[in-house]
Amino acid sequence: MQGMQASITARTKAGLDLQSPTCIYGLCEAHNVNVRFNDINMEGMYDRQPKPRIHVSALRPPARRAFTCAHELGHHVFGHGSTIDELRDDHAQNADRPPNEVLADSFAAFVLMPTLGLREAFVKRGLDPNKASALDMYAIACNFGVGQATLVNHLAYGIGMISPVQRAQLGRITPKMIRTELLGQVVSEPLTIADQHWNSPTLDMEQSALLMLPSGVVVDTAMLMPERDLAGGRLFRAMKVGITRVVIPGSSWATYVRIARRQYVGLARFRHLEETADD
Repeated sequence: MQGMQASITARTKAGLDLQSPTCIYGLCEAHNVNVRFNDINMEGMYDRQPKPRIHVSALRPPARRAFTCAHELGHHVFGHGSTIDELRDDHAQNADRPPNEVLADSFAAFVLMPTLGLREAFVKRGLDPNKASALDMYAIACNFGVGQATLVNHLAYGIGMISPVQRAQLGRITPKMIRTELLGQVVSEPLTIADQHWNSPTLDMEQSALLMLPSGVVVDTAMLMPERDLAGGRLFRAMKVGITRVVIPGSSWATYVRIARRQYVGLARFRHLEETADD
């Protein structure tokens, strides 16, 4: 409850609603906390003095970086001292972790995946959470900028939207398995799915990563190279660092795709710029 209430306060303070997906790096900036990606072999670090700053490992997957950043913002919001979070086992039990770490995780989950937003996501897609497929969960996780396992665990243990049986079934299916089934081949690059119900104003990805967009979408092919058509949409590959808008003509569907260099090192707010500025 503390984590959820703090997430509501943090979103409200930043002028955000309580249901839409949000960019965690923008939320940190709204709280006057700088975020920097570093080439470090750890999850992240919160440095409280002399000026609040969060350090996130550029070596971790993008969705993991986002959750780590939200976790470190939780330390800031709760007034914790400077912390260093080492690499964690995804299956680590909360009972084995200090209370402040569990609290920061709870804040991160609720600030990235607000309960109203998750309920809306299933309703818009006409899905029963306890009958949704792994692919359905993957698409919703992409929309909120988190990993599939992070979403499934929050649905099961954080807000009780799915049963332990559904959680166990989904837990056996990895993102790699989903990519392979969807693309018909094994690929090493991360894949983001932005379906017709995507409602985030931005979509963050890295160069060379794959993106599946709805059929009929219009893109700047210098930024997003078309790869091929799939049953659920069209596959693109991120080519250049920068920001581009993708739209479906004649509809309200649109989003800004923000492409960063792979494993970019520097301040988060400059990750989409060709020339890196720093302080």
